[in-house]
Amino acid sequence: MEKWALITGASSGIGEAFARQLAAKGYDLCLTGRRAERLEAVAAEVRNQHEVRAEVVVADIGTDAGIRLLEKWISVHTPIEMLVNNAGFGVRTLFTQDSPEKTIEMIAVHNIAPVRLTSAVLDGMKQAGRGSIINVSSPAAYAPLPGNGAYAGTKAFLNAFSESLARELEGTGIRVQILLPGYTYSDFHKRPAYDGSDTYNSVPKFMWLTSEYVARSSLKALEHGGLYCTPSLLYKLLVLAGRLGLTRFVRGSILKRLGRDGK
Repeated sequence: MEKWALITGASSGIGEAFARQLAAKGYDLCLTGRRAERLEAVAAEVRNQHEVRAEVVVADIGTDAGIRLLEKWISVHTPIEMLVNNAGFGVRTLFTQDSPEKTIEMIAVHNIAPVRLTSAVLDGMKQAGRGSIINVSSPAAYAPLPGNGAYAGTKAFLNAFSESLARELEGTGIRVQILLPGYTYSDFHKRPAYDGSDTYNSVPKFMWLTSEYVARSSLKALEHGGLYCTPSLLYKLLVLAGRLGLTRFVRGSILKRLGRDGK
């Protein structure tokens, strides 16, 4: 029986970790992102190690054309067993001091693409009576600090959308998870937006998680059906502080740093 999982941002980090772990569970994979060579390397690895199918769709989901490519792939391979909306990026500039292009692109990647891809997989999942949707959010959704408003805003939308969707899908056999990973070793902080910063050394080691741990925690939590997965006690406490409206009392502390630097 076919058991397809589609993972966005699958060329590195959390997406790559999901690819390896889902392949080990027998899932066939659609790996998508912008870096063809990296995607092909991950696909070849999981094919060889786990004897699963792994297809690569090179697509920029910050564009309508990129999303359409994936919608077309979904229409041919439906039903999809799992959708992991993982692709994302951060910015480090004040909205009032920069042009809005990156913010608009971020909204497309973090919000428009997950909404459209979720819509594309839902009919097949409903007909099959099963399926899983994992939306990779961030504790930063609860820390809308200067220079972080767009990132936090897109993640807050993703949380609200996912909560509503989970309620709509009750009794259908389709599970929804909101994953809040916090700082995770990946390529996230190696991108041009972080040039000139040394996030990996400036953020305390105890705040960092591995991509493998995040993906493993997510898949384990999915088995138990919880809506939120926050794979660290530290981040659970930070999320709780944010949800209680305590963010302003911890400005200049861990939560402020988290809000400025992204995942």
